[in-house]
Amino acid sequence: MAKQSKDNLIEYCRSFPGATEDVKWGKDLIFSVGGKMFAGFMMPEGQPLGFQVDPDAFDHLVGKRGIVPAPYMAKHSWISVTDRKKVPATELKKLLKEAHRLTARKLSLKAQKALGLVT
Repeated sequence: MAKQSKDNLIEYCRSFPGATEDVKWGKDLIFSVGGKMFAGFMMPEGQPLGFQVDPDAFDHLVGKRGIVPAPYMAKHSWISVTDRKKVPATELKKLLKEAHRLTARKLSLKAQKALGLVT
């Protein structure tokens, strides 16, 4: 089961305020906040992994080694990291944190407060 994984990036996503996880499409570990997806890991390897990025950063990131537009989700500024070894872990953590923030800020203020995202 994916919950037993010691994958540092999966554990990092679990640490975000209001983050929930479930398996979708039979094989993908999906992280959401307020019912909205912010990241997904293909299991059992944990890659590729996809997540939303700021639309202004999308074009800059796509084309870097190991990063392509996410299938079906590129129109929503999602990228897919096909080879995690080609992207520094610190950069991936920064991008995942931003994905969570971008998704959470789309929630209503009431929802953000209920999840402890704002006071």
